[in-house]
Amino acid sequence: MGNSLQEQLLKAGLVNEQKLKQTRTTKRKQVKQTGQLVSPAEQEARQAAQRAQTEKATRDRELNRKRQEEAALRAAENEIRQLIHVHRVVRDGGDLAYNFTDGNTLKRIHVSKEQHARLVSGKLAIVRQDAFYEVIPAEIAERVMAREASLVLVFNRPTEEASADDPYADFQVPDDLMW
Repeated sequence: MGNSLQEQLLKAGLVNEQKLKQTRTTKRKQVKQTGQLVSPAEQEARQAAQRAQTEKATRDRELNRKRQEEAALRAAENEIRQLIHVHRVVRDGGDLAYNFTDGNTLKRIHVSKEQHARLVSGKLAIVRQDAFYEVIPAEIAERVMAREASLVLVFNRPTEEASADDPYADFQVPDDLMW
């Protein structure tokens, strides 16, 4: 009974010597690739470790994606802030009050007479930057609106369609009319 199953099959004539050698070499190759014979418990532990590793990699990818989105959002906010800061119109010596709404509150900034006219005509716009209000050119207001429309508070764009249907279009507006 000391004979292995392979030797017993060889003596019975069910397998030949060549088939026996081929089986031994494949078994040896398998043991060499895995390092040793692997028990089912070890195999389950390896599979569990593999699953845990893939889950960790998935979580890490998701976390990296969120971090990149946050960094892109901060970069866009800084870009808008810098765009407004660089192109703002200086309002020193403004003696004329310009009223506008920010949400539900009525706000007032002081501008010069020509800045007031340019605000009304749509050549200038008012934007909110942090806790302050800045006056910027219309082209920059367009760029800010493309990125974050809620920051632009006053931007009077001239519309030809409304003036065609306006019943008061024939009447001249007095120069000293202020809102």
